[in-house]
Amino acid sequence: MSHPHHHATSPELARITLGFVPLLDAALLIVARERGCFADQGLDVSLSRENAWATLRDKVAAGLLDGAQMLAPMPLAMSLGLGRAPCDTLAPLLLSRNGNTVTLSTALSEASGATLGDAPVVSALALGNWLRGPGSGKRPRLAMVYPYSCQHYQLREWLTLGDIDPERHVELVALPPPRMVEALRSGEIDGFCAGEPWGTLARHCGAGRLVATGDQLWPDHPEKVLGVTRSWAEHYPATLAALLRALVAASEWLAASPENRHQALAWLALPPYLDHSVRHLESLELNAAPIRQRLYGAGMLRPTPQDALHFAEPIARQLEAQGGRFSPGELAACYSPVHFDAATHH
Repeated sequence: MSHPHHHATSPELARITLGFVPLLDAALLIVARERGCFADQGLDVSLSRENAWATLRDKVAAGLLDGAQMLAPMPLAMSLGLGRAPCDTLAPLLLSRNGNTVTLSTALSEASGATLGDAPVVSALALGNWLRGPGSGKRPRLAMVYPYSCQHYQLREWLTLGDIDPERHVELVALPPPRMVEALRSGEIDGFCAGEPWGTLARHCGAGRLVATGDQLWPDHPEKVLGVTRSWAEHYPATLAALLRALVAASEWLAASPENRHQALAWLALPPYLDHSVRHLESLELNAAPIRQRLYGAGMLRPTPQDALHFAEPIARQLEAQGGRFSPGELAACYSPVHFDAATHH
């Protein structure tokens, strides 16, 4: 590979580092590395575990990571300069849809009667009515993973369904996903909205109960994306194309058989990745009720600006509250399928 210009399609970079946060929807990155899909595309990829989204964001912006698994709203928030200096960022591929749960501590779920049902409004009203009643005590502290996240927006939307004012009736805090279950168990928080496996792990160890899912609130929404800065995408177009093809191959391999999904779960359980947090899971099944997480499969990976409308609205409100102006062009640029289509010849 010493003369990449002789091959228009060889990756400009042989070695790259991608960031991830320990969640089930890092699956395509982990499978592509362990299964050899990256290697098949001429890429030597290291995966760097980051425990907090803000750290991951800063490392991508600073060029310390070539790209990363990101919260779906993050490329837009980064491009608009929400939470830090603006950095044009793209989401050329979707890594997952759905996967979030609103999880309350077992004590709060039992006291309020909030449980998972067919409609999220029922559990939200149960909590709201309990909070408005006598003897509910101090405001519950509820955690989400990052201010510019589907988890934050979904948690607010769920609270609002129960006539709960997110500013007055509860305290919202940001915590890294891997800290959620311990914080719930210790009483530091009373509930959280986070991606899998953290909700089902809280339930499995008796610390919490699921009371709503992201899929109930925003059916089939994009949850994680591959994120790269625009400048990185422009400097290394063949590397990006190879990266996208490798992730498509990982998705096809996962979709091919239950044995492959079983193997993938074993890889996720390795110490550098998700370690003990996936011990309670039997399989990586697609679209399983009630969470309906999608981590692979035809038609899931290609981004579109339309997919991003769920979170564009709260981001536009946050931007305008800070005196900024939202342009639909930013949304179209961040979630354009152009790189995906070029790489996969759609």
